Amino acid sequence: MTKTILAAPLTKEAFAPFGQVLTTEGAHHYPINNGMTERFHDLANVEIGGENGRTLISIFRGKPYQLPLSLTLVERHPLGSQAFMPLHRRPFLVIVAPDRDGVPGTPLAFLTEPGVGINIGRNVWHGVLTTLEEEGDFLVVDRGGDGDNLQEHVFEVPFSVKLDQT
Repeated sequence: MTKTILAAPLTKEAFAPFGQVLTTEGAHHYPINNGMTERFHDLANVEIGGENGRTLISIFRGKPYQLPLSLTLVERHPLGSQAFMPLHRRPFLVIVAPDRDGVPGTPLAFLTEPGVGINIGRNVWHGVLTTLEEEGDFLVVDRGGDGDNLQEHVFEVPFSVKLDQT
């Protein structure tokens, strides 16, 4: 039997146990470049661990998923955080789960605002990049280097993820 998860709006407070929300709203900022640029400073805690770890900057192109989504798999990266910043102005779905003695607990789902990104903390269970509506590009900051930085968990019973229409 499938369990249902309703995706709630993404907020800094609700997402805090799993990482940071990447947005200019409420962020520390100041002018640079002779006042022609506003710098929104220190939006996320980029975590790089393990031997020979290094920061990677990549672009991921995600194909859209249809809702309701059948969630069967989550993953985590024990050696580094993973940030996703959309290069488009459409929302996307973020799925995370608390750790319960080395396995994921009941997942939570969040729907981002257009143009808002997320940084998933090191060793946090999360769903895969879940683009909605149409294909979308994301700037991704994560860890490269030696070591096994991917653990996957397949749920025995899938979760059905839907948007919270309340």
